[in-house]
Amino acid sequence: MIRDFIKKTDTVFLTAVVITLLVGILNLYSASRMEDLSAVPLYVKQIYWAVLGLSLMLLTMFIDIRFFERWAYIIYLITLFFLVVVLFLGERTGGATRWFALGPISFQPSEFVKLSMIMALGRYFQKNMPVDGITIKHLFIPAALAAVPTLLIVKEPDLGSAGLIVLVFATLLIATKMRPKTAVTVILAGVISMFPAFIFGWRFLKPYQRQRILTFLWPDTDPLGSGYHIIQSKIAVGSGKIIGKGYMHGTQSQLRFLPEQHTDFIFSVLAEEWGFIGSMVILILFCVIILRGFYIARSARDVFGAVVAAGISIVILWQSFINIGMATGIFPVVGIPLPFLSYGGTSLVTMLIGVGLLLNIYRRRNIF
Repeated sequence: MIRDFIKKTDTVFLTAVVITLLVGILNLYSASRMEDLSAVPLYVKQIYWAVLGLSLMLLTMFIDIRFFERWAYIIYLITLFFLVVVLFLGERTGGATRWFALGPISFQPSEFVKLSMIMALGRYFQKNMPVDGITIKHLFIPAALAAVPTLLIVKEPDLGSAGLIVLVFATLLIATKMRPKTAVTVILAGVISMFPAFIFGWRFLKPYQRQRILTFLWPDTDPLGSGYHIIQSKIAVGSGKIIGKGYMHGTQSQLRFLPEQHTDFIFSVLAEEWGFIGSMVILILFCVIILRGFYIARSARDVFGAVVAAGISIVILWQSFINIGMATGIFPVVGIPLPFLSYGGTSLVTMLIGVGLLLNIYRRRNIF
């Protein structure tokens, strides 16, 4: 039985995920061990979420993938329903309404919509993939599938998650069987529309969102105020040098100079303690996860599997790229978690369900 499990499982991919998850828990212990000791420590909560996520990963792995294809639109509509309900009944934190609070447990519907949108796109292209490639006329329904959750998430407001969905959708389209002319048209339209969209959208941004953009551009203008997060993160990353300061010996993290170090800036904690070498190990693990994900997409038996595998891999690609970019100052702070490392139950469980879908698709792959 174990031999059959190993034979039908992408062990390289799964091993990279498990190692990254374990590193994340160890790193979270270092980042949060000095928090309020009267409450359940964050790393303990993360272990609970990891156990739940791994259980759902195994369950997802062994359910017939055609079940997810058959129910893709229903799953998508359910997540949209929660996105609507959270606007009215969600917990308001920091000027945004993104969370459902059920006693001690909170969850964020926008995390689940990433998977449901990808599955809905996979279902659509499974039934409507043109033989000679995707053209503009084939993009209206997929664009609507992405636009509805994006607008609902903007309403919360959560511009980071909304922007991530747009990036995932655009990248997934380019990665599918799109005609070169159509791909060039989509890319040019996106680039051309960025500047006027920014100018128009600036009027509707809340003050703290405008400040984040200004801080990203000029962090040194307010080093003790809005620029504090980015400056301290860059200090932490740079002070790690080649081999780091050692596990649980980072000054920026242990002395609490680094804000949000268990979520947005978890990579900064790792870089300070393990240096360039430790950071490169994590980057290599992410590269293995993402590349194996694209390999699974390439070897998928049908269009649905290919789209879902590529979409989940693209989510991991963009989230890791943006989060590490936040920590190093090349992106504004937009609240995107680092997969498998940042604290957050909804994000971790969603990612592990995505891993289960990838392993499921691998088990049914075409063998070349």
